Amino acid sequence: MNLQSQRICITGGAGFLGRYVCQALQQRGVSEDQIFVPRKKDFDLTHETDVQRLYEQVRPTVVIHLAAEVGGIGANRAHPGRFFYANMAMGMNMVEEARKHNLQKFVHTGTVCAYPNLASVPFKESDLWNGYPEATNAPYGIAKKALFVMLDGYKREYNLNSSVVVPVNLYGPGDNFDPETSHVIPALIRKCEEARVAGHDSITCWGTGSPSREFLYVKDAARGIVAATEKMDEPLPINLGTGNEITIKNLITLIAKLVGFEGDILWDATKPDGQPRRQLDTSLAAEKLGWSAQVDFEQGLKKTIEHWRTQTKETPPCQS
Repeated sequence: MNLQSQRICITGGAGFLGRYVCQALQQRGVSEDQIFVPRKKDFDLTHETDVQRLYEQVRPTVVIHLAAEVGGIGANRAHPGRFFYANMAMGMNMVEEARKHNLQKFVHTGTVCAYPNLASVPFKESDLWNGYPEATNAPYGIAKKALFVMLDGYKREYNLNSSVVVPVNLYGPGDNFDPETSHVIPALIRKCEEARVAGHDSITCWGTGSPSREFLYVKDAARGIVAATEKMDEPLPINLGTGNEITIKNLITLIAKLVGFEGDILWDATKPDGQPRRQLDTSLAAEKLGWSAQVDFEQGLKKTIEHWRTQTKETPPCQS
């Protein structure tokens, strides 16, 4: 697909990942006036009538669906019903209106939380349906994964072109550092930095530190999404990741070193660990998209820490 001739609607385009997708599109020659970012105050995507109005007003040829309601383990435990409903409703409304308006392509961003709790490592796309997701992530993960099936059905019945990417945990400048809703990297950066500044002797982290996670720098994820938009016309799930995992214990040790926090790291084993391991097989992304991650993990962490310290935005939001 030649993106320079498209009218592209990016749901969630003013968010963390969305700002980088806007930037990546512009680097591919897409002008700002070809990109539309709906704001929640104007279009609540959980409401069918708002989504109908969005398609009628914007008349997109391509939709990149990034909008989601999600948080870390604590937020997932606190809002399982809301997270299922919001993500399912947004996706269903956006896909159905895409069919009605003869959209040229729908790009859906899934989640690593869709994988079974005890999936074989590294996770392969063929394993997505081989078990139930980790319990705290399941409502969000299943809602996002159900849209894989919807897009497959719509391709076979209505010939709606689409692509599906499955990013691993993202991080980078501009991430959400809210203590109630942030994911692990921004949460740990904030915890270590605040402890360092306050001169605390220790910090306490959730769980045991034994689970592993894989992390992808947000600019790399944006490149992968744009590549899928250009190159894929069928909803074949494609992992986006680095193929490298790190335990939470080693992660917090690395972040503490980079931040300069020298106190003790304590663990609250009464809090959940979440999924035991996460590591993706990214060979399909290399084969289908010609894509691989480029940003070194430690360098990405340094940039994210510097962002938190300066509270500056690396990329401006797209204009709506």
